[in-house]
Amino acid sequence: MSEAPKRRPAAKDAAGAQAPDGLQEAEVPHFKGHRERLRARFDQAGDQGMPDYELLELLLMRSIPQRDVKPLAKALIARFGTFAEVLGARKERLLEVKGVGDSTAVDLKIVAAAARRLVRGAVSERPVLSSWQDVVDYCRAAMAFADREEFRILFLDKRNCLIADEVQGTGTVDHTPVYPREVVRRALELSASALILAHNHPTTPVLITLDHARSH
Repeated sequence: MSEAPKRRPAAKDAAGAQAPDGLQEAEVPHFKGHRERLRARFDQAGDQGMPDYELLELLLMRSIPQRDVKPLAKALIARFGTFAEVLGARKERLLEVKGVGDSTAVDLKIVAAAARRLVRGAVSERPVLSSWQDVVDYCRAAMAFADREEFRILFLDKRNCLIADEVQGTGTVDHTPVYPREVVRRALELSASALILAHNHPTTPVLITLDHARSH
């Protein structure tokens, strides 16, 4: 008579209690420990020494809690180049990457919008011409990674504080139309005392061209 097959002992949790049926130790997601270690590293040292794909992983974990997102994070970085370029990519382009759904793409765009608000706050709280680097940082966050050329105008008051930031035109990858009459008309509507004109270069994503002019 053949011996009956032996059953594997049920898995136990950290307290030694037997795990319920269907929740055996082998079924614990393999990426759970990695996520906990990654969060702990960020909690202790922030993003210092953390590569772009790991910071992106931390974001994707919130959107995709039930799947290993490390391969997706690396795929996004490979596609767009950097963490900033992933956030700056249009939603339609994000959706082209396998594994990115609509809700994940929207979550990434929310983070991008939050980053723009953050740097905009730095610009609007003090005279921009006394903190030129803040202007550069703001424009870079707002438009450096756009895939089409944009013509942006920062309208300033007499204290060189920001009144409004507006995209006056969007063109192709290497050209955008500018209409001086519309620029002047809008400056008069806002009673702006000075303007900063900026446009990006999609073929060289980190390049922003700035010019400053008085409106009177």
